[in-house]
Amino acid sequence: MPVTYIGHSGFLVETTACYYLFDYYTGNLPALKTAKPILVFASHAHQDHYNPEIFDILSTMGMQQIKAVLAKDIPTKRYPLETEYLTYQQVTFHQTYELPCDTTIYTLLSTDKGVAFLLQCPEGTIYHAGDLNDWVWSGESEQYNRQMTGSYRHEIDLLQKYQQNFLSGKPIDHAFIPLDPRQETDYANGILYFLKKITVSQVYPMHFWDKPNIIEQFLQEHPEYTEIVQNNFF
Repeated sequence: MPVTYIGHSGFLVETTACYYLFDYYTGNLPALKTAKPILVFASHAHQDHYNPEIFDILSTMGMQQIKAVLAKDIPTKRYPLETEYLTYQQVTFHQTYELPCDTTIYTLLSTDKGVAFLLQCPEGTIYHAGDLNDWVWSGESEQYNRQMTGSYRHEIDLLQKYQQNFLSGKPIDHAFIPLDPRQETDYANGILYFLKKITVSQVYPMHFWDKPNIIEQFLQEHPEYTEIVQNNFF
């Protein structure tokens, strides 16, 4: 399953059957096979995770089968207009949905807005966190940060149980996870807990706000993850 970084938290994954595009915000898409279906995921309504212009872009590129999978917090006025070639599915958290291309998704509750996606297809498994992260901030109260960490770990523990019970413990092939330098000394809390709990083959950091050096910093501080956490993909 080839992975293409589009920008910020946006990734394109290609399989034999279809394309999966996650949290498009800005950036150029590569050339696409127009007859191949594309599933467009938006984890929540924040501007840096959902740009409805993506549907015009894909239509202009000539894509013939577009399925939008949109978190419930996105206002319906920002949904695409359904046509013969473009349909949508609204999703909420802690649910399982069957989608085209023999695709199943399980959703988690974000610690910010919307959902995170665990996607299963015949060629493997993909996790996109959206804004599900341990958002600890130095300017917040100790109580807030404690609750944030607890909420985040609860969702990752649910993901671990799902992996054990429904994936038979098999690794997630590709995981897209926030690594945000704005959190200063707490920037790695979320990814470290994920790596501790979840069996995964490749992790792609995201949401690093045009400061990709944070990935190199993470790998210098945690060289045990050099083979898992990807660098130089942007």
